[in-house]
Amino acid sequence: MINFGVVGTNWITERFIAAGRQHGDFNVTAVYSRSEEKGQAFSKKHQLPLSFTDIWEMARHEEIDAVYIATPNALHAKQAILFMENRKHVLCEKPFASNSTEVSSMIKKAEEEGVVLMEAMKSTCMPNFLAVREHLHKIGPVRSYFSSSCRYAAFYDDLKKGSLPNLFNPALSGGALMDLGVYTIAPLVALFGRPTSIQAIGTVLESGVDGHGHMQLEYEEVKASVMFSCITNSYLPTEIIGEKGTIVVHHISSPKGTEIHWPDGTKEDISNPQEYDPMYYEIAEFIQLIQTNKQQSSINTWENSIITMEILDQARQQMNVNIN
Repeated sequence: MINFGVVGTNWITERFIAAGRQHGDFNVTAVYSRSEEKGQAFSKKHQLPLSFTDIWEMARHEEIDAVYIATPNALHAKQAILFMENRKHVLCEKPFASNSTEVSSMIKKAEEEGVVLMEAMKSTCMPNFLAVREHLHKIGPVRSYFSSSCRYAAFYDDLKKGSLPNLFNPALSGGALMDLGVYTIAPLVALFGRPTSIQAIGTVLESGVDGHGHMQLEYEEVKASVMFSCITNSYLPTEIIGEKGTIVVHHISSPKGTEIHWPDGTKEDISNPQEYDPMYYEIAEFIQLIQTNKQQSSINTWENSIITMEILDQARQQMNVNIN
């Protein structure tokens, strides 16, 4: 049994707890919130025995084995390092940190302390993305990759009214690329590794973060194109296009199904059964790492997290967005 603490009380933390409780070795015992009122309400709602407003106190607590960090992006590295210094395993929400320098610092600390560190990129752990990896060879040499992650955020209306939601706050490393675009980049890196070049253009909002953008990424044989937005909607699937066929992935941030389209017009459904909540699979991977004394995932590897963040860094620089 792994005793988890959660850092943050937003909707994604609630989903994490619900998904984790589907796993027999998951036990959530504690929550951290800056607000005592919110922390107490959250712990009561989810029946947690411990609630903290002092993150250093939580980090030192002996009844916590691991933490899930779901705070604003700019806080990820500092909080992850604090917990690792206290020998806690860390599962940290995507994007892993504000920039690649922070990611490198996190990994260095994990190596020093001998703890597990993993980016909570749920999509690459899910059954239907694993199906893509398993069947990729069938479509022959891959020539193109296209992916879109665009969803109009209700917070955009707040921004236009004069407030500054976390999603659009440059001080918190917000923006469309960090929030949704990363879902198009992480699978690309997991499949093909580091690109040889990238070009990015985007719409920079008055707050100073990107609201919408496009990116072209080149590999030796593969040409990739991705689109991301928090101010528009798109309903396109992801396509991985090979000389012998095309793999179509529905809803890349949480793959719901995938099939191969063959040149003769037929389709082959290669979807894997998904028995559990989408977040269950990253949790299961993380717990297995702890139980088998492995520091990093073979799926969400440290190298993949660094490459992904370096791509986000370069793209934001090209769009004239501050990378902190």
